[in-house]
Order: sequence, then C-alpha cells, then structure tokens
Amino acid sequence: MATEVIIPAMGESISSGILAAWHVKDGDYVEKDQAIYELETDKITSEANAEVAGIISLKVAADDEVDIGQVVATIDESAAPAGSTTPAAPVAAAAEVAATPAVSEPAPAAAAPAATPTAPASSDSQHPLSPAARKAAEETGVDVSTIPGSGKDGRVTKSDILAAASAPATTTATPAPAPTTSPAIPTQVDATAPESRKKMSPLRRKIAERLVTATQECALLTTFNEVDMSSVMKLRKQHQEKFVERHGIKLGFMSFFTKAVTHALQAVPAVNARIEGNEIVTQHYFDIGVAVGTDKGLMVPTIRDCDQKGFAEIEQDILGYAKAAREGKIQMSDLEGGVFTISNGGIYGSMLSTPIINYPQPAILGLHNITERAVVVKGEIVIRPMMYLALSYDHRLIDGKEAVTFLNTIKDAIEDPSRLLFGI
Repeated sequence: MATEVIIPAMGESISSGILAAWHVKDGDYVEKDQAIYELETDKITSEANAEVAGIISLKVAADDEVDIGQVVATIDESAAPAGSTTPAAPVAAAAEVAATPAVSEPAPAAAAPAATPTAPASSDSQHPLSPAARKAAEETGVDVSTIPGSGKDGRVTKSDILAAASAPATTTATPAPAPTTSPAIPTQVDATAPESRKKMSPLRRKIAERLVTATQECALLTTFNEVDMSSVMKLRKQHQEKFVERHGIKLGFMSFFTKAVTHALQAVPAVNARIEGNEIVTQHYFDIGVAVGTDKGLMVPTIRDCDQKGFAEIEQDILGYAKAAREGKIQMSDLEGGVFTISNGGIYGSMLSTPIINYPQPAILGLHNITERAVVVKGEIVIRPMMYLALSYDHRLIDGKEAVTFLNTIKDAIEDPSRLLFGI
C-alpha cells in the first residue's frame, strides 16, 4: 500500500510554492512524523512530516514549483527498512525455492521474481543490479560483492551502495524519474564565471512586491531622534539575574521598545490606524510586529495584546516566534493582524536607516546600533550609550506633529522606564 505525499492547503491566498529541499533521498525508509521536505511560499517557509512509515519515492525535484494538492512523493508502507531481517512475504513458489541451495541456472524473467535465492549478494550475475544501483557502483567504486543487500531477496540496492561509499554521494546522478535532493544552486560553482543565476523564491518575490507597493501607494516620510540607553541598560544589569531565575529567559531591549511603542500608540491614537479606501480605520488593540531576519528573508511575527503582557511574556513570545521563523515552523496566523512594526537593524551593526513600512500598517520604528558618544547633559559633555531611532510613516494618514510626538513619547519612555509602569 502506498500513501501519497500531498502539498497541503496553507491559506486562501496561497496556491503554490517552491519545494526548497528534500530532507530524505529517493528510496529512503522514513519514519512516521519524520521531516521529509521544506516548502517555501510567498508567506512562510515550513516543513512537512511523513504521515506514515515506509519507503519513499520522490516525484519532484528540489527547487521545483509545486501546486497546493499536488502529489510530490509516495510512501510504500509495506516495504521494510534497510537492514531489516524480515524479508517481504514470499509467494508459495518462492518459499519452496528458498529452501533449496542456490542453483546455477537463474529463473526465467517471466517467473515470479520472489523465487530468487535469499543468500547475500555475491555477484552481479546472481543478483542483477538495477540501472540506478549499477550507476552508483560505477561512480563510487564500491565493490558490490562485499555489501549485504537490504533489498528484496537480498538484492543490493542503490541505497546500500551509497551507504557503503566512503564519501557522501550527494551529487550522484540517477536516471530514475524521481530525482534525489538537489540544491537550488550547483554545489560547485565555476569561479571564473562572471555571474550566477537562480530563481527568486516565493517569499523573496512577496517581500519585493510588498516593498514596491508600500513605496508606490504611500506618502512615506521618516523622522529621526536619538535615545540615551543608560537607564534601560542599568535596569537590565540590576535585575537580569533575578529575571532569568524567575522566568528562565533573559531580559532584552526589545521588550522595552515593544512596551514603549504600545505606550506611544495609546498616547497618539492617530498612529494606530490604517487607510481602507476612503475610510480611516482606527484600531483599539495593540498587536505589534517584530521583524525577524532568516536565511529565507524577513518575516514579521505579531506579538498579540502587548498592552496586557508583561516584559517576560513579550520576551518569551519574541524568542519563540524567532526560533519558529528560523526553523521554518512559523504559522500563517503568527504573521497576520499587526498594527505596527519594530525592526532592529542594530543587531547587524546598522547606524542609521529609513525603514519601509509593512503595508497596510501606517508606520514602522527602526532601531539601530548602540554606540558610546559624547553628548551634552546639563551643560556638561559626558559619554553615554546612544541609539538613533527612525520612524517611517504614511504621511497621508499621520501628520508631522503626530509622528514627532509619537517618537518623542518612545524616547521619553526608554530614557525613563518608570513611565511605562505609571502610564505617563
């Protein structure tokens, strides 16, 4: 019995994706719930697990575009794993032949193939290799007579040959219609070539589309300020040990900025809105998106109800979403419904930037690198850890006065975190 591996539905707006990578090879034995492939869509990258255990046969190659509902592989549940001592159920004639010594005259091709001897493979004439196995043996140089076969009736399979090879045979070509794992870019690139080319992933295409939409549909403007991080850094140092002891997670900067943004949205409701046609929709909830960089592209999971959560809950949410995004396990629902976005380019060393809003959200806060600089405080030059803040916003909806007030509210909350406790 063979079970089909089908690309599942992933939301109404998703009709196709790129099968980015196979985590198994054609002919492998897979366990139930084992991760077998990675799928990239224009929204998320996710892994799929095997629904049953058995031998898998791949139907599409890595980097192929696949449709929702398409069969990409089959899993033969009746097949035993490699190295299993239990042979496939023989027919009556096969059992009779297996009880006798190996004969020099092979059975005709038309006879039941299960009637071949069950002794380990010792020569190609006794156990003919499949074209794929023969090809693998030629390219790896493995002596098939030294390999105990795991296939039906002790036949040496391609998987047996690859397993016996001293080096991984990831580039071994097979004539089988179901190709093995292949990367999006050749593993060996010609260093003398002036350029290389690869297909843009659905996620990257969607990011590009949304960025262009934001710049074309909105009147983007950015306002800047700088914030003294001394108070926040002092608080973190003072309470970090107890915080970790109680909550099992470190107190980071992002929870302070998430709470400060929530505080600013409450103080300046005009920023917590969006344009729909000729209407302005004001939101009365505080779901903040936190941009997370992955090797597949930028994702923005949403931290829900930030006005009702403490620092520990926000830190746990951020860490959990970031881990899920980087492992390709984030869900569509995790990325939807945000009213505002925070992007921290400072972790990569960015000093100053003008972030682009996450349309249709009206604004985005860009955080940057913390550097010690000479600043004037009460008429004296002192050294303080300073960060530049950048607020990009849709000028159609938000006036300059509101944007500056919003950014100054964040600055005040970070420089005096006690404001967050008293809501002032």
